[in-house]
Amino acid sequence: MSDASCSGLFVGDRLQEDGQMGKVIAAITTSVDGYVTGPDDGPEHGLGRGGERLHYWVMGGPWTYDGGHDVNMGEADKAFYEPLVANIGGGIVGRGMYDAAGAWGGKNPFGGTLTVLTHRIEDQPDPANGFHFVDGFDHALYAARCDAGDKDVSIGGGADVIRQALLAGVVDTLVISTAPVILGAGKRLFDGFEKDVDLRIASVHPSEWATHTTYDVVG
Repeated sequence: MSDASCSGLFVGDRLQEDGQMGKVIAAITTSVDGYVTGPDDGPEHGLGRGGERLHYWVMGGPWTYDGGHDVNMGEADKAFYEPLVANIGGGIVGRGMYDAAGAWGGKNPFGGTLTVLTHRIEDQPDPANGFHFVDGFDHALYAARCDAGDKDVSIGGGADVIRQALLAGVVDTLVISTAPVILGAGKRLFDGFEKDVDLRIASVHPSEWATHTTYDVVG
């Protein structure tokens, strides 16, 4: 992706388009006590000690980093997830998530280009693999919106990227999938976040492994 490929004008933290833009959707999974990872998360431990339980809903049940695992959602989770991602054209994640996921084996598994927010842009892999390294949230949002065109932009983990997006006031939809587990330690989604944000519940999808709540960001 090249910035020149986007016909819009970037002003402050907003991309002003001649045409229609899609929504910005921030989505993440937390424990009941608000953690998005367990302790000691990172490239060696992924979601941290005990953090695999956060993504039982993605894998369709218990899994570990040591064993083989594939995405195998149950019907209730698919009913939530598939409409959510149907119009996604680009996404943003933090470098921590990219590294913890092992760069998804070196190839972007999601629809559209995945913009990786990082200060180490010199590590940019071959663009043909679907990743675009960018320094700074404003630039990342610009790049993702250029990639998405009139489709939606997905903002995933980690927690800091979600907080930056909410603080910038660019999120249209916030999705929090709450796993039925209390982790007690790790990284909290809203640690240090002090902005007052009004939300409206748009939908709730319960399953065996999570309660998926979709909020419209009001105002």
